[in-house]
Amino acid sequence: MKATGIIMILLTSLVFPGIITRVKSIASGRKGPGLFQPMLDILRLLKKGNVYSSTTSFIFKIAPVVYFSTILSAAFLIPFDNQPGLLSFNGDFIAFSYILALGKFFMIIAALDTGSAFEGMGASREALYSMLVEPAFFVLMASFAMFTGHTSFYEIYNSIYFGSYIAVFAGVLAAYNLFQIIMVENSRLPYDDPKTHLELTMIHEVMVLDNSGFDLALINFASSLKFVVFGALISNFFFTPDLPVYLGILIFLGIQVLMAVMVGMVESFRARYKLRNNNKAIVLFTPISILIFLSILMVIMHQS
Repeated sequence: MKATGIIMILLTSLVFPGIITRVKSIASGRKGPGLFQPMLDILRLLKKGNVYSSTTSFIFKIAPVVYFSTILSAAFLIPFDNQPGLLSFNGDFIAFSYILALGKFFMIIAALDTGSAFEGMGASREALYSMLVEPAFFVLMASFAMFTGHTSFYEIYNSIYFGSYIAVFAGVLAAYNLFQIIMVENSRLPYDDPKTHLELTMIHEVMVLDNSGFDLALINFASSLKFVVFGALISNFFFTPDLPVYLGILIFLGIQVLMAVMVGMVESFRARYKLRNNNKAIVLFTPISILIFLSILMVIMHQS
């Protein structure tokens, strides 16, 4: 049972980017690529060799592997259908955040390792946005830890109960904030445009300009995997005790498809923020998390 969650995350990550692409194609009135085209592109890259600049060191070579490994390791912490993840312990939501931070750290220093001014610029922006997102995530998870009295993902989700309007309000805000964090962490619109080719406005894409072949395949698949991992955090809000496994799988798939559709719609009809406005927009996630904290505090005071 514990392996069900990681299996679902891996399988869903194979079609997640394809759903986003299909939604964007339909919204713009184009035929567009097939559902599995992004994964086919990754398979094509896996068959190619890597090309390394003479200015790079071993850091650039190991960074994609570390990046992919950290995201996969973080997926092991995610519970599924009221079952703990393959790795579950007190304070695992803190480990989750810093495991992902380790992978991002290696990607940032790998971009700096190339000696490219453009990649250094993208790395600087990536580091800044991650720093601004971190307080919002920790305040959010700490709020639910206070609400349930537990500090692991499994126990938090297994003990959470939205028994009042204020608690439901906090849950809706939490889902919204997590979705916005997902968009920042995956460098998607309106914070970044994964399809832009203007280096002055690129963030994540400019960081991986020198990656190729197997390394680029790992990076692209890791990005898809990270989407689903964060989406699993949202889907866990909808699991109830004693839920049959097949219903848990349907809920998980439904939330992931809905999230992919939402990402596709956002990227079809919403303009990208100006770079100078990104900081202001991302900083607002923390006040929203504080509002969630105050709402949960009201629920606890009312219960006592």
